Amino acid sequence: MEQQLGLVDYLFLYCMICIWLMLLINIVLTFGGYRYYLKTLTMRVEEPLEEYPSVSVLIPAHNEEKVIGQTVSAIMQLDYPSDKLEIIVINDNSSDGTGEILAELQRSRPEINLRVLTTDAVTGGKGKSGALNNGYAISKGEILAVYDADNTPERSALKILVHTLCRNDRLGAVIGKFRTRNSSKNWLTQFINIETLGFQWMVQAGRWQLFGLCTIPGTNFVVRRSLIERMGGWDTRAIAEDTEISFRIYRFGYKIQYMPLSVTWEQEPETIPVWMKQRSRWVKGNVYVLLKNIRLLFSRESKYIRFDLIYFCSVYFLFLSSAVLSDAIFILGILGLIEYNIAGNTVLLWMMAFLVFVLEMAIALSMEKGQSRPRNIGLVAIMYFTYCQLWLIVAVNGFYQFIRDAILRREARWYKTERF
Repeated sequence: MEQQLGLVDYLFLYCMICIWLMLLINIVLTFGGYRYYLKTLTMRVEEPLEEYPSVSVLIPAHNEEKVIGQTVSAIMQLDYPSDKLEIIVINDNSSDGTGEILAELQRSRPEINLRVLTTDAVTGGKGKSGALNNGYAISKGEILAVYDADNTPERSALKILVHTLCRNDRLGAVIGKFRTRNSSKNWLTQFINIETLGFQWMVQAGRWQLFGLCTIPGTNFVVRRSLIERMGGWDTRAIAEDTEISFRIYRFGYKIQYMPLSVTWEQEPETIPVWMKQRSRWVKGNVYVLLKNIRLLFSRESKYIRFDLIYFCSVYFLFLSSAVLSDAIFILGILGLIEYNIAGNTVLLWMMAFLVFVLEMAIALSMEKGQSRPRNIGLVAIMYFTYCQLWLIVAVNGFYQFIRDAILRREARWYKTERF
């Protein structure tokens, strides 16, 4: 009996150490993000270039009739020299009205270099990576830009990204900020809005400020064509294609900069089932990328990405396991099924972790105009006990799907987020 109690105590200590380690790392990243935020207040990104490079905007679209018209219309209005811009929409094996909407846009704006590449189940239908490869194959731009089919970028978004990239030869890619377009729809979209702002200011801006690291988010970014050529295109086995090319860009010796002055607005899931499918896919895809690159952890080749390897391994292995275990211990303890000797400190430790989480998110929200209002801080407090706990379920499900597909040797399938 004593041995069993000792095991529970050690498991609890493991959980607390991992959870607090991640909290402290994120606090450091948050303050790094705040320092970068202060720098952005004095940045001058509007000064024109002497010569603008040609840019190909790639928009993968599979059954996107609900959003594709608004997205392409917004991209047509980007403030970028029209003779240097081509827009390529990959109508990837769509069975709805996506093709008709795109054809009407071409007819209504013949002066815009809008190209539509239509694929079927044979030539396409292989997910976002495959669609991007098809679009890249017919593109001509020196720089490639990617926008998801539900995005409405601000007019200056692309120009700011290109300005930043062209003024620093060490940069392989530049990413912008994405905001939640439907944040007021319901509680879920409000939680997602807070989460995305927190992630971008804490993890993206903080890592860039402190370590010169960022991860491509999948939309509103530009990358040098030469790097995609060296890679041989996007990895079609990667359903988190954005994270995967980020690691390869760093392995080539280039950096990826976060430029929050470039903004796009995107639609987020409005129901729990759609959100869970999307986030499970993200977890599954990121686990693939981590395992693909884990051998580089102690290699000289990984000097640019070692922190990211350690950080994401900590999130998906140490933090996830400790969070699930701590919840299980907490519930079993309340039910009286187990006992542990350090139970007296449990409430204090959890309360402190909760306060640190709220502090981190409050600082992140303060960097976004109009987002640090009392209602959002209250939502952060609620998130800790609801949204964050749902993420644990999503992460475990993503791991399960990855292991299942690996054992059964199933090809990873890309799930397109349902639009509203």
